[in-house]
Amino acid sequence: MSIVHEDLPGARVLDLFAGSGALGFEALSRGAASADFVETSTRSFAALVENARALDAGDRAVLHRMDALKFAGKLAPLEFDVAFVDPPYRLGLAERMADLWRQTPFARVMGIEHERGIDLPGAERREYGDTVVSLFRAP
Repeated sequence: MSIVHEDLPGARVLDLFAGSGALGFEALSRGAASADFVETSTRSFAALVENARALDAGDRAVLHRMDALKFAGKLAPLEFDVAFVDPPYRLGLAERMADLWRQTPFARVMGIEHERGIDLPGAERREYGDTVVSLFRAP
């Protein structure tokens, strides 16, 4: 979050592969105007709904139960200010999301969390042990 903290005030945020929504809710707590959460897992989506209620996110949080790649594939250029992507490891999803963003940069800034050993060209890379965050910025 510290990588994008200056981009968050007033931002429209997208949390893909949202899980419990930790990244998007943290962005809201740091001044983002809104956050869209995309999650397909029934169990994770139920946690996401409960967290939105518990945090009283109201209309600032929009929840989508669908595949993150399909959702992102329908977005217009720069539809969001900041996108967080935290896909399951070892399924090629980080690479696929990076390719999708390169075709249509749907967020001004996009961070993808992935395992070490994956190189996502065109991104600034931050390493944290076995985890890497690749940060893309639209031209």
